[in-house]
Amino acid sequence: MPIKPVIPAGSGKPLAPYSPGAMAHGVLYVSGTLPFDKDNNVVHIGDAAAQARHVLETIKGVVEAAGGTMADIAMNHIFLTDWANYGAINAVYAEYFPGDKPARYCIQCGLVKPDALVEIASVAHIGHPA
Repeated sequence: MPIKPVIPAGSGKPLAPYSPGAMAHGVLYVSGTLPFDKDNNVVHIGDAAAQARHVLETIKGVVEAAGGTMADIAMNHIFLTDWANYGAINAVYAEYFPGDKPARYCIQCGLVKPDALVEIASVAHIGHPA
């Protein structure tokens, strides 16, 4: 199966050996995305809504670099560090998925950097009818 890395212009260097996205047979897999700047520093410390917006904008950039839109996302995997932030994250999330909603799950866990409050990974189908 041919896999094509998807790396939007201006992306920072990942913390580990991975690409921001990988396309295989019209399916885009977006790596777990944290609220990092280009130097892998956490942004918007203490603000779950702002971190969620940053993460979703980053995901949007990967999806668009692959030729898709946020409407092409079929599944989101959401990781948060505290259920107290669930409402704030959901409010921002709803802005990015105003119509039909993708499938998703959400779990509470520890993240790679303690100041990160949310991480999201996505799966999108680019250029294929639903």
